[in-house]
Amino acid sequence: MRTIHFPVYIVNQYERGIVECLGRYKRFVGPGLHVQWPLVNLTRIRDIREHTVSLDPQPVITKDNVEITVDGFIWVRPGLEAEDIQKTFYNIDNWLRATVELAKTNLRQEFGELTLDESLIARERISNNLQKNLDEMVFDWGLKVCKVEIQMIDPPEDIKEAMHKEKTAEQERRAMKLLATGKFEAAEQEKLAAVQLAEGKKEAEIRVAEGKARAIQLVNEAAARYFQGNALDLKRLEVTEASLKNNAKIIVTEKGISPQLILGDLPVTSHGDKDTACAENLGE
Repeated sequence: MRTIHFPVYIVNQYERGIVECLGRYKRFVGPGLHVQWPLVNLTRIRDIREHTVSLDPQPVITKDNVEITVDGFIWVRPGLEAEDIQKTFYNIDNWLRATVELAKTNLRQEFGELTLDESLIARERISNNLQKNLDEMVFDWGLKVCKVEIQMIDPPEDIKEAMHKEKTAEQERRAMKLLATGKFEAAEQEKLAAVQLAEGKKEAEIRVAEGKARAIQLVNEAAARYFQGNALDLKRLEVTEASLKNNAKIIVTEKGISPQLILGDLPVTSHGDKDTACAENLGE
């Protein structure tokens, strides 16, 4: 705030003020050039920009009787209308200090309704509640609370140590769970691989058996179709080979070698008998 005693003065764009005549409110002044009667009139100017107010670290007690330390910031400004400017001068002596003290009281009340665990995760909710409550309370002072931010929520050292241990234990538990899950999944994969391997081996054996059966079938079909005449010739060759081993005599005709033409050792009685036998065989 600044007070002007000069007859001519300028009010900046970010300022609003009031003119008092002999101690009584006379009029509202906005940005621009103004003239007043010295000694009779007095002009008081207020900065209407948002003011950043720091909340020093405050001890508060949560719903579960844990003392924590909290600090933050408040952004507040005077209103823009003539009535608001009058309230900032006539309804409160030091509006910045009043706003800070009011914020401290409401801060304790907000955290007193929450447990420690709730307080640690309700920073945004607490800030919004404070902004709304403070804005309603400072209305009669011609002020506007624009924003509240909780910066730090600091539990006692023993609480922080216990929370750290709990967090560490939770992380270890999760790590063990993940490890067990990994081992289980690996075992399942090995089991699946073994099943697939066995099925593949079984399928291969079936295919091999089917191939052998098909080959046998083809051989049988070929034998049934082509092997009858060849088998007969083979038999004749076997008989011929057996006859040769016994010093048999062979008569070759124009029809080839025939088992009926194979002669063994014939008994020799006389030339006439021998010739007769030969003639009989030739006749055959």
